[in-house]
Amino acid sequence: MNYKILLVEDDPNFGDVLRSYLEMNDYDVTLATDGVAGLEAFRKGTFDLCIFDVMMPKKDGFTLAKDVRERDKDVPIIFLTAKTMKEDVLQGFKIGADDYISKPFNSEELLFRIQAIMKRSQGKSDPKEEIKDFEIGQYHFNYPLRILTHTDENGDQEKDKLSPKEAQLLRMFCTHVNDILPRSEALTKIWGEDNYFTARSMDVFVTKLRKYLKKDSNIEIVNIHGNGFQLLVRSGEEA
Repeated sequence: MNYKILLVEDDPNFGDVLRSYLEMNDYDVTLATDGVAGLEAFRKGTFDLCIFDVMMPKKDGFTLAKDVRERDKDVPIIFLTAKTMKEDVLQGFKIGADDYISKPFNSEELLFRIQAIMKRSQGKSDPKEEIKDFEIGQYHFNYPLRILTHTDENGDQEKDKLSPKEAQLLRMFCTHVNDILPRSEALTKIWGEDNYFTARSMDVFVTKLRKYLKKDSNIEIVNIHGNGFQLLVRSGEEA
C-alpha cells in the first residue's frame, strides 16, 4: 500500500528534494509551498500523514495543523522546523503533533519516524469499517467478496458481483443507512479527491447501485441537494 503524504514546505528546493526522496521510498506525496495551499490540498484530497514546516508564509504550520485538526482528529502530523526552542516543541504537541524533527535532519531518520507513526496509526480504525456483512431489506451484502444477494418472497436468490468501487460505495451507504452520506466524504475516501470529474464519476456509480437495489421497492437512494445521498431502507409497514 502506498501511503499518501501531504508535505507543506515553503522552500521549493528542499521540498522537491524531500518529495523525491519519499517517492523513492514508495510514498505518494503531494507538495504545497505555503499554509493556505496546504489547507486547500488537504480539503481536496485524502492523506495518511501530514508533514508541515512551521515557519511558512500566509499560514504557519501550527495554524495549518489547527485547521486540519478541526477536520480530522486522527491524521498523523509531523512538524519540521529550524527552531529547537522548548516552547515551540510544546506548542506543536499541544496542537496534536505526532512527532517533531529539527532541520537539518537525516532523511533516513525522517523515514524511520514516518514508518513508526504509520505502524501506530494502523491500530486505529473505525468500528464500522470492521463490519463485513450487511443486511439491506431483501439484500445481503458480503463486502470482502463483493457479492450482493437478493432473496425474493419465494426464497429464490439472485447474486450480483460488484466492482471494487461499487462495493466500496455500497459499504459506505450501508454504514450510513437512513442517514446522509456526504458527497465529499465518499469522494475523498474512494476516489481520493473531491472535484467535478470525480463527482460525475460518483453519480454514475450511484446510478449503478440503484439498478442493483431496484428489486426491493422499500429501498431507495435519494439525492440530498447540496450535501450528498441517503440510502433509505423502509420497513414493509412504511411502504
